[in-house]
Amino acid sequence: MAKRRAAVTAVAEPDFLQFNDLACEAVGGKVIFATDEWFAPAANLLKREPPQFIASAFTEFGKWMDGWETRRKRITGHDWCIVQLGVPGLIYGVDVDTSFFTGNHSPHVSIQAACLDEAPTFSLEGDRTGTAASDSQLAAVAKLGSKAWPEVVCVSELKPGYSDCCHNYFKVNFNQRVTHLRLNMHPDGGIARLRVYGVGQRDWSSVSPYQDVDLVALTNGGVCLGYSDAHFGHPRNMIGLGRAVNMADGWETARRLDRPKYLKADQRGILQVPGGEWAVFRLAHPGEINRIEVDTYHFKGNFPDSCRIEVCSLTSEEEAQCVRSRWNSGKWQVLLPPQKLRPHHRHLYGEAELALRSPATHVRLIISPDGGVSRLRLWGRPTAPPTGAPTHQKRPASKL
Repeated sequence: MAKRRAAVTAVAEPDFLQFNDLACEAVGGKVIFATDEWFAPAANLLKREPPQFIASAFTEFGKWMDGWETRRKRITGHDWCIVQLGVPGLIYGVDVDTSFFTGNHSPHVSIQAACLDEAPTFSLEGDRTGTAASDSQLAAVAKLGSKAWPEVVCVSELKPGYSDCCHNYFKVNFNQRVTHLRLNMHPDGGIARLRVYGVGQRDWSSVSPYQDVDLVALTNGGVCLGYSDAHFGHPRNMIGLGRAVNMADGWETARRLDRPKYLKADQRGILQVPGGEWAVFRLAHPGEINRIEVDTYHFKGNFPDSCRIEVCSLTSEEEAQCVRSRWNSGKWQVLLPPQKLRPHHRHLYGEAELALRSPATHVRLIISPDGGVSRLRLWGRPTAPPTGAPTHQKRPASKL
């Protein structure tokens, strides 16, 4: 059960993996109900870290597994749980990961979704291993009527948890804001992780036009739409909550192979190199940026030498064209001229360092020559969207 087959063929990853995981525990996602958690608790589904397997690990209830695993069902029905998203929003796809569940994975799965006006008051606390839902918990969850929620993933087969087939990707076409999911196992078994990829949606009507907000934050609806390289860490990590927990919680590129054999710098100490790496974000709301934070926390021997930030204002059609061209087109203007960076440091830039003050819909962070950035914050004030500006109500272009 523990051994994982080596990958046989490379499978193209779906486009929606570019977006944010709205259910991860790192953004506040949590499991608030589960029918059964005998071998392993449902809370494991939302862990930030990839699943692991420890051959010698057992509990008094059986083999320890890093996921959600129910007992072998001997009564009618099927097992299911309710997930409360950490960031409500539009969902574009899910990954039902069965890693290491090779003889005990759930054979089929389905997912339902809802947007609840008020979050349920009940939750699951403590270590739930070896437990099942009580009568009072079943009565409380019944009030949600989750059995009738719209289906966003129909009953579908799951592959076992070998390394070449453990990621079960499902595209979602559901143009409504989601706050909660019902994950159904048919009929029982194990799932290691649930990743829910989408874009957050905030109620901007409650935000004062005189209030500074982080216009690129994941929680507000910022999203990465393209990048040049993400060898060690995806750029979407930069718009996550709080400060990074380690280097893996940031954006880190491979070392560029076109670096000069001997490095030289200009008068400001900025290295003169031929290339750089970039990441593009759509702002959560069009706005005028007045403060910037570029944090290289944890990146001590692999921070970029310098960075600059560009902005533009795009319509939906222009955004789609830029996505198709891998962002080789666009009307970019320099917001933050090249800045020398330091290791393991929070760099703050105010109006004095900014080269322009105009509303934008998209930003591009460019680092030179390569390296890692843990967080990017773009503080500013929302402005009225320009005519034709993209919104998160629209589906993204087919290829990111």
